[in-house]
Amino acid sequence: MEIYLIRHGRTKGNGERRYIGSTDEPLSENGRRELTEELWKGGCLKAGLKEPGAVYVSGLLRTRETAGLLFPGRDLILREGFNECRFGAFENKTYEELKDLPAYTEWIESGGAAAPPKGESRADFTARTLRAFEEAVSEQLSKGEGQVMALVVHGGSIMALLEHYGLPKEGFYHWQVNNGCGYRAHLSEADWRAGSRNLTEIRSIP
Repeated sequence: MEIYLIRHGRTKGNGERRYIGSTDEPLSENGRRELTEELWKGGCLKAGLKEPGAVYVSGLLRTRETAGLLFPGRDLILREGFNECRFGAFENKTYEELKDLPAYTEWIESGGAAAPPKGESRADFTARTLRAFEEAVSEQLSKGEGQVMALVVHGGSIMALLEHYGLPKEGFYHWQVNNGCGYRAHLSEADWRAGSRNLTEIRSIP
């Protein structure tokens, strides 16, 4: 199985370097332009990708809009388990707005693993992301061998998935990716069914 992990295009909050998790922003005009005129000019097939049999998105508008631009006319499979991490009290704030808060300092010192006030811990976020991914893989494996699946999701979602499944093993922040970019990876159907669940041959896209 071939899998594409693509981060949504840029939003206004992304451009202002805000923590955008549960905030349901649309793509900005610059974000749309970057996707269609720069990063993915000519579409996914021009980027050397195969036409996916299934396109999954999160429950947030920015992923649906991105998928609509990259895979026009396709039915999208919505899974809220792929939603970005909930930043709680830090949501929609910038570093400058938060830097003097003790709770923010503690969160940064944890490497972003602790739960922000009224937010979601890395462990809880990762667990629901992995559940959504394993359900999606099972759905596609039920259709037979050699499926191609695209996930148009969030930066945090991609980092969580590749930290857990990616080979060679790397830390969470190793897999950071810019808006509109992502990775392609291979999943061995036989190994997955046997319980050896890894993503290999990981390459940057577009």
